Amino acid sequence: MNAAPTLFGYAAVVGAVAPSVLVRSRWPQRSPALALAVWFTLAVTFSLSLSLAALNLADPGSHFHGLAYSCRAALGLGPSTDAARAGVAFAVVLVVAQLGGFAFHAVRARAARSEHREVLDKVGRRSADLDATMVEHAVPAAYCLPGYRPRIVLSTGAVDLLSGAELRAVVEHERAHVLGRHHLVLSLTHALSWAFPRLPLARQIREQVPLLLEMVADDRALRRFPRTTLATAMFAMASGEAPHGALAAGGKTVLVRLRRVLGPARATHPVLRCCVSAGAVVALLLPVLLVCPAGLG
Repeated sequence: MNAAPTLFGYAAVVGAVAPSVLVRSRWPQRSPALALAVWFTLAVTFSLSLSLAALNLADPGSHFHGLAYSCRAALGLGPSTDAARAGVAFAVVLVVAQLGGFAFHAVRARAARSEHREVLDKVGRRSADLDATMVEHAVPAAYCLPGYRPRIVLSTGAVDLLSGAELRAVVEHERAHVLGRHHLVLSLTHALSWAFPRLPLARQIREQVPLLLEMVADDRALRRFPRTTLATAMFAMASGEAPHGALAAGGKTVLVRLRRVLGPARATHPVLRCCVSAGAVVALLLPVLLVCPAGLG
């Protein structure tokens, strides 16, 4: 049995149908960390399905071990065919394109952060109390420069406007970005877009992941500060923006996050969490399971 048509169909469902279902669901805002895991599971599943489909198309009827043999053959480690080489080439190009997208965005963002860090060394001053760098700027702003020599930056406008508790809540939000290495997660969102710019899954990942990361950072701040404190700080910082490569407490997502912070605190039901987690694992394993019995038909 040739599993390629089934794998291509599965990739189409994951790449075009699953994103719209996930976007319309309500649970991701209650469990943003789990939602992030599901989004990236879909991305890996889509790429894996396409790769296995190409390999199976090149070697119809082969089971998973047979596909591994075809890969070895295409790499010159055994007898090879043009079809096997074409299938392996497609899989390699797919992986390289996504790794290239990740590397390009990560390097460009790191360069922008390094340049901005040099400016902060000249114009900023260190605040030991807040563990942050202060800059003279009338507009309330707060952002972090993650990665090498991470730094949290506050404008004097933010310090003048916010109370002590509100400032510490904002700093805790930014610290969550730094500790969670959220800049690398954002770079990963560009990997799929690099290879498939018009794919609904890629488009939705680029839109949803930044919002979910902000929610994860909000949740960390809420562990130490009341909801009203964080919400007041978020409202005051709504106009603040961050330079390229940085992550800001304000920005375009504030309104959605404010509704979430001020709304009823509802955790995702444990049964739903277990079902979603199990579904993500099954979605990831299904392409391999589809190929395994292919040689039995």
